[in-house]
Amino acid sequence: MNLQNIFESISQVDPEFNERISPRRQAIRNMFNLGQKVSLAALPLAVTALFNKAYGQSAPTDVNGVLNYALTLEYLEAEYYTIGASRAGLIPSGAARDAIITIRDHEVAHVEFLKSVLQGNAVSKPTFDFTAGGAFANVFSDYDTFLALAQAFEDTGVRAYKGQAGILKGNRVVLTAALQIHSVEARHAAHVRSMRRARGGAAANQRPWITGANDSGIGAAVDPVYAGEDNLIQGGVDITTLTGVSGRFTPAIATQSFDEPLTAPAVLDIAGLFIQA
Repeated sequence: MNLQNIFESISQVDPEFNERISPRRQAIRNMFNLGQKVSLAALPLAVTALFNKAYGQSAPTDVNGVLNYALTLEYLEAEYYTIGASRAGLIPSGAARDAIITIRDHEVAHVEFLKSVLQGNAVSKPTFDFTAGGAFANVFSDYDTFLALAQAFEDTGVRAYKGQAGILKGNRVVLTAALQIHSVEARHAAHVRSMRRARGGAAANQRPWITGANDSGIGAAVDPVYAGEDNLIQGGVDITTLTGVSGRFTPAIATQSFDEPLTAPAVLDIAGLFIQA
């Protein structure tokens, strides 16, 4: 997304946005005229000043809480990929390494963005233990374990952002930013799942979407990540009672067609498995 698209999107959800940033309007117009675009990696620098200008320190406490909750998850993901990318021989060269480097850069951009928005209210980065107390002792020496845990983190991230949408709905700009991160996490999750499938072996049946509960193939240790994903009821309707092109929808199709949110306590419990302090 370039800077112009960001401004247009924010303006659509917040009609008063232009007035809030009025002193910067000419500078923004000049950037448009020059055709300058801002990449995702530069998002924090471009948008932070606008958030601060538009909302100052007046963001509601619960919004800051949600952003700090998101920041904790982004700290975890950013450090995970940073360590993984730095371990010689862990990630195969070529497309696999390029993908992990790209995902790492996205997660680091998310961290910097959230820290910039929160400023003095940002929580500190925890100390992580990605072995989860020894459950994944070879996480940074075995590529398949590394990818499997990456999938669990990405699937958690997708559900975590969705679970907080209700709290953020009163702050449309923050909600929009959160949803923009949410969709990127979903793409990460689907891509990591495809990378695992391409490896074959125990992950040969992995699909880009979640089927039922815990389809990760890495055991009960990640059951909390997928708790509730086998839900068949949407809006009071049992999806398996509906008829599609090929007849009644199967439980697999029903669970693949809808994704479930995770509550903040559930997400923090999952993250807590990997936090030492």
